[in-house]
Amino acid sequence: MLITLCIVLFLDGLDVSMIGVALPSIGSELHLSTSTLQWLVSGYVLGYGGLLLLGGRTADLLGRRKVFLIALAVFAVASLAGGLVDDGTLLIVTRFIKGLAAAFTAPTGLSIITTTFAEGKARNKALSIYTVFGAGGYSMGLLFGGLMTGLGWRWTFLLPVPIAIAALVAAFILVPKDEAPEEGGHDILGAVLSTAGMLLLVYTVVTAPEVGWASVRTLGSFLAVIALFAAFVFTELRVAHPLVRLGILTKPSLWRASLAIIAVAGSYFSWQFIVTLYLQDSLGWSPLKLALALLPVGILVVGSAFFSEKLIDRYGTGPVIAVTMAVMAVGYLLFLRIDTAPSYLTVLLPAVLLVGVGWIGFPAINVQATSGIDDDEQGLAAGVLQTSMQVGAAIVLAVTTAIVTSGAHAATGTPSAQDMLNTYRPGLEFAAGVSIVGALVALSVFLPRSRRALAAQNDSVADTKVLEPTG
Repeated sequence: MLITLCIVLFLDGLDVSMIGVALPSIGSELHLSTSTLQWLVSGYVLGYGGLLLLGGRTADLLGRRKVFLIALAVFAVASLAGGLVDDGTLLIVTRFIKGLAAAFTAPTGLSIITTTFAEGKARNKALSIYTVFGAGGYSMGLLFGGLMTGLGWRWTFLLPVPIAIAALVAAFILVPKDEAPEEGGHDILGAVLSTAGMLLLVYTVVTAPEVGWASVRTLGSFLAVIALFAAFVFTELRVAHPLVRLGILTKPSLWRASLAIIAVAGSYFSWQFIVTLYLQDSLGWSPLKLALALLPVGILVVGSAFFSEKLIDRYGTGPVIAVTMAVMAVGYLLFLRIDTAPSYLTVLLPAVLLVGVGWIGFPAINVQATSGIDDDEQGLAAGVLQTSMQVGAAIVLAVTTAIVTSGAHAATGTPSAQDMLNTYRPGLEFAAGVSIVGALVALSVFLPRSRRALAAQNDSVADTKVLEPTG
């Protein structure tokens, strides 16, 4: 059962990054602009992040097995449709629907694990494996994307179909039947308001360079975003069964982990988006060559499954997150040395390896987010973290795309490879800046006051024999 759940989470992550390698081929065949291509990534991520919290709550109310099976079936159908359509808008719609399906499978799979494995070492080990599979999907998607795009970009959509169907059959057999569902109600209004606010925010950022940052349309959209989120907060304070109990957001461990995961995922997705376009479109790299060049990231993530839990046990989550994020930021800075004829061994490989180290801290971020949280809100904390990752990454990617698009509009004539590099460089610098800010926040754990708090927490962990020390 654990293997089945891990495969589904792997597919969720795979679908985000695998499409990145295929973007140039999709844009060329369907005649899509850079800003439109960005929605093939953001559409999935926003659908995923927008309903994550509702997905977990629905599983509690209607039954985990039932929700998991239905959502996985929808994921498979949407994958098949994406591989068959010829219209860019319809392609984005299928991506959004897949994201919605993943918003139900991810938290439901997590809750199935926590209710099946006994609390303690067995559950901690299961969650560690589950988390690494998720991160592995994000990183290994480049390799699978390169292989599939070599056959045709549609295979990046069709590949998940048979895997999802096989997982669906396995889950039908292996996932325990649902017990009596919990009583309560859906916060439909909260879900609608939060999703609408997130979608409008990213849309405003993406379109601002075209219509003007100070235009009536842009300013009006930002005001509408503020109004939507204000209405969401008001709803959560008054509804009987809120989507998010706002008090949980005051937990230091949760918001620190959320900031860390936004920086890690946001900078990586943006970096991967630009690197994919530049190396393939401007330098003429094949999808497979690109995938193999970035493969070390995936190898590091998969390899971390064997030692990440030991690092957390020995050093605590705070130091592990801080060090890995700092190394990741250095990797982005080294990548800025890239030119129109980059050496793989001296320019690309060192940067790729250091960026990959950042993902080694991914399990520690998940552990930190749920530390100090009451048992009845563990699922909510996990949902808040996953939502922060998906929506935060989408917003960072949208800003990155807006920066790149703005530079592209300023260019005239047929751009050379150097012209394209000059256009993409501000986006690379922004992604590096996001990573640096995240690393600085994480490194604050080493300040004297933070070190005392860390020592006190680790002492508490040792006294209670909990296996997940926090930072």
